[in-house]
Amino acid sequence: MTELPTTTTTFDCPAGTVIGRVTGEVVRATGIRYARAARFEAPTPQPASTTPIDATALSPACPQGNGEGIVDNAFGEAALGDLVADEHAQYLSVTVPADRRPDEILPVMVWIHGGSYIIGAADAPCHDPSALVAEQRVVVVSVTYRLGLFGFLGDGVTRPANLGLLDMIEALRWVQRNIAGFGGDPDAVTVFGESAGGDAVAQLMAADGVPGLFHRAIIQSAPLGITRRRERLHADMFAASHEVSASATVEEVLAVQESMMGLKAVLQHGLPAFMSFGPQYGHHPLPPESEVDAIWEQRARDVEILIGWNSREAGFFTAAIGGVSSLPAVPVVGSRLYECLVHQLTRAIYTSAADRFARRHRRAGGKAAQYVIDWGAADHPLRAVHTVDIPLLFGTPEIWSGAPILAGYDAERAAQDGSRLRQIWAGFARSGWTAPADVPGLIRFP
Repeated sequence: MTELPTTTTTFDCPAGTVIGRVTGEVVRATGIRYARAARFEAPTPQPASTTPIDATALSPACPQGNGEGIVDNAFGEAALGDLVADEHAQYLSVTVPADRRPDEILPVMVWIHGGSYIIGAADAPCHDPSALVAEQRVVVVSVTYRLGLFGFLGDGVTRPANLGLLDMIEALRWVQRNIAGFGGDPDAVTVFGESAGGDAVAQLMAADGVPGLFHRAIIQSAPLGITRRRERLHADMFAASHEVSASATVEEVLAVQESMMGLKAVLQHGLPAFMSFGPQYGHHPLPPESEVDAIWEQRARDVEILIGWNSREAGFFTAAIGGVSSLPAVPVVGSRLYECLVHQLTRAIYTSAADRFARRHRRAGGKAAQYVIDWGAADHPLRAVHTVDIPLLFGTPEIWSGAPILAGYDAERAAQDGSRLRQIWAGFARSGWTAPADVPGLIRFP
């Protein structure tokens, strides 16, 4: 690592000479292209560059709607920031400690962002990994991938399925080839993701071409309870979208995508339609749904996992539904009914399936630990809900200032709890599971 006279730093790796920028206690090399693909085509690795790679601009976001505004309502300005859009979204960013010694080899954590496979971006303000990197001395790689109709719907004949998942695999291959040049250990890679990102981590564990690319995984709030029996949903969606061509404008693609989601889809297909897009079993690189459990069992010994959920996951969504969110105001029984609904939805979408995933992993000889996050301000409608772990792991107090999800919470306590959670996550990436003690009000380990 050679420092230049300005606030930039260069890294030499097989991809080429990468120019990153020094930002406080970290160096960030952002917006590095790891693959290329035309619309509705599989990605191919980005060739090595013969000229320096300018990695000082943030990775673009895949074009997207606002996800019904739910994330904006919880995260505020931290949600997406002012990232530009690019449907050819195969970019990643690498963040390393600024004071890393030349001989210091650090564990690597690869972040797969969530957002129901339709929204989000690796370099969104809410995913800034600087605190995690500086405090815990890890290398974080943040992966951007194709979303929605651009990346997660196909029939396998006229349009490939799982293109976003294939993007992630190319990113992991890039990490194996290049991360040593940033001081990272390619033999100590942990993949971690939240929500759809957590689901993607689980699906990657069953995908072709993935064994050996990572050896630990943190699966956060994955909606594993709604990822099965989706063939008819995907078939109906593809029938409604198959005429979208490679020449359609981005706006036209997003309009078709939006038309396939919403209340009508939920009424027709049930809970799975709450996450309409996503990986499709039986299409490369995933096995048929009838075989996926056996594949997970076969690979259980190869990947140690930490899997868990937030105790009131579904409150993130019920708080955004007008008639439901006002239920606690009903005298005597309102709060009890509301919490019962939150509990039942949380169990159906998140907890039961995650618990089965961990138990199957252990029965097959793998190592699996579980957690539950309870964090949030008392009596706040967003306490311990879906995504509440994001402001604990990522970002800064400035980024999260004014975010509704943190309203009413003491800033100093939030900083302390965030530091503790980052320590637990990085400790797992560094050494595997070490059974830390419960932290009351933050996290417990059943």
